[in-house]
Amino acid sequence: MIADIKSLIKVGIINSNLITTFTGFWLAMYFTGAGFASHWLTFLLTMFGTAFLIAGGCIINNWYDRDIDHIMTRTVSRPTVTGSIPLPVILSMGIGASSIGFIILLFTTIEAALFGAFGWFVYVVLYTMWSKRKYTINTVIGSFSGAVPPLIGWAAVEPGLRLEAIILFLIMFIWQTPHFLALAMKKKEDYKAAGIPMLPVVHGFKMTKRQVVVYVACLLPLPIYLVSLGSIFLTVAFALSIGWLILGLVGFLMKDDYKWAKWMFVYSLNYLTILFLTMVLVTLPVSF
Repeated sequence: MIADIKSLIKVGIINSNLITTFTGFWLAMYFTGAGFASHWLTFLLTMFGTAFLIAGGCIINNWYDRDIDHIMTRTVSRPTVTGSIPLPVILSMGIGASSIGFIILLFTTIEAALFGAFGWFVYVVLYTMWSKRKYTINTVIGSFSGAVPPLIGWAAVEPGLRLEAIILFLIMFIWQTPHFLALAMKKKEDYKAAGIPMLPVVHGFKMTKRQVVVYVACLLPLPIYLVSLGSIFLTVAFALSIGWLILGLVGFLMKDDYKWAKWMFVYSLNYLTILFLTMVLVTLPVSF
C-alpha cells in the first residue's frame, strides 16, 4: 500500500518541487530581512500545503492517464493499472489532497494559495487533460506548473514578490524543457506506443537536441539578475550552466543518443539541486 501511494503521488516530483519552494521561502526572508525563527509556522504550512497540492495533482494525473499507463513500462505498475486501489478511491484521494493543500496554503497568504491553484490548474487541466496527448508543446505548457513552487514559497513571506522571485520562476520554467526532453528521448518508444506526441517522437532526436541546447543556453544570463547573492553563487551558477551547455553540444557529436539523453537528464537533476542549494548556503548566515 505504501509503495502504491508513493507511486500515485510521485514522490520524486514532490521532493524536487519542495526544494524550490523552500528556496523561494528562504530567499524571501533574506531579501526582506526576516528571520526564520519568526516564520517557522508559516514555513511548515507552506511546505505541507505545497506537498499536498502537488500530490493531489499527481494523483489526478495518474487517474486520468489510466488508459495509457498500461502501455508504458515505467508506469505499468501504478495502482491505476494494477487495480490494487479502486479508481473512485484514487480520484477521491486526488481531490482530497488537492483541497487540503489549497486550504493549508490559505493560512499563509492569499497570493501563495493562488499561485498554488494556478500551478495545479496548469498541470491537471492544461497539461494532463488538454495538451499532453495533442501537442509537442505540452512540455512547455507543463513547465508553467513546475515553475510555480518558488513563487509559492516567496509569496508566503512577501506577497508582493520582486525581481528575484521572477528570476527563480524563469530558471525553473526554462530548466524543465531540457530536463523533460532528455527524459522523453530516453522513453521515446514508450511515448510512441502510447500515442503521446513528445518532440522526439514527432520530430526526431536532431530537432530535440537543438531545442535542448537552445533552452540550456537561455539559462546562462539569468544568474546575473541574482548578483546580490554574491560571487560564490555566480561562479557556481555559471559553471553549472556552461557545463550543461558543453554537454548539450557534445550531443551533436555522439552516436549513442540514448546515452547522451541519460547524461543530460542526470546533469539536469544535479544542476537544479546544486544551484538551489547554493542559493540557500550563500544566504545562510544572514537569513538564519
